[in-house]
Amino acid sequence: MAPLVKVAVIQLYPKPMQLEHNFNKAAQYVRAAAAQGAELAVLPEYHLTNWLPKDPAFLGLCDQWETYLNKYKELAKECGICIVPGTIVETHPGEEEEENRLLNVAYFIDHEGTVKGKYVKKNLWGPEREHLTGSGRDVHEVFDTPLGKVGMLICWDLAFPEAFRELIAQGAKMIIVPTFWTLNDCSPAGLKHNPSAEALFLDNILIARAFENTCAIVFANAGGPPGRGYAGLSQVVVPFVGALTRLGSCAEGMSVVDVDMQILEDAEANYQVRADLAKDDWHYDYRHGRVKEKL
Repeated sequence: MAPLVKVAVIQLYPKPMQLEHNFNKAAQYVRAAAAQGAELAVLPEYHLTNWLPKDPAFLGLCDQWETYLNKYKELAKECGICIVPGTIVETHPGEEEEENRLLNVAYFIDHEGTVKGKYVKKNLWGPEREHLTGSGRDVHEVFDTPLGKVGMLICWDLAFPEAFRELIAQGAKMIIVPTFWTLNDCSPAGLKHNPSAEALFLDNILIARAFENTCAIVFANAGGPPGRGYAGLSQVVVPFVGALTRLGSCAEGMSVVDVDMQILEDAEANYQVRADLAKDDWHYDYRHGRVKEKL
């Protein structure tokens, strides 16, 4: 991975069901990021449609997924920048006739407009399970990109340390996490204890994951009008330091930041997490490690 990576984290309000409007706004931010020298621009989950799966028009919008993937490929080539266009919800044929599956997909597009990686969300948040098909037991993959080895996760995947372990065991140094995480995702009981519980969750889990996996995390969340529960807090996090940049709780915006990748080598030298995972006799039987003989 390059010693210094300039990253743009973009926090958008996905105007409900307005694909072209949302794409054009995202493209403006991506062009601005490229003008500032950013090598990578990351957008939030559901940034094209918002999340309204029960709206009768939602499926029809998701049918257009390939059109917008191609638009982002063209944009990446035009600007000479790598793009993770948040997530794009895609319709695919199901096992039964006249049945469609919805997949929530993140892509890594390089500066030449080539797709270098694709990830289908695995850990679905409760309300998503009625509508989306997850990637099940497929192994988390790491992708070779112009920036080095990169892994991708989506939103609720953050809650599962196993996902990070699979990625760093394969050499990922940067984990990119497009997200649509709101304050209203907390239950009424939780909100009674702390109305900002989800913000507390996000800030702390991002720092914990960066430390415990000696990796950089690029977290792009949706923002939105005050009073509607948008959490925002998009940030780029590394061990030792924490958040290199952190956007506000609601407003749209972008931050471009230099990520010194040497800090990851310094963290690994200190904590030896990857070294332990690589041991033949490592005592945790994670799925990504060698399968040990059963006694």
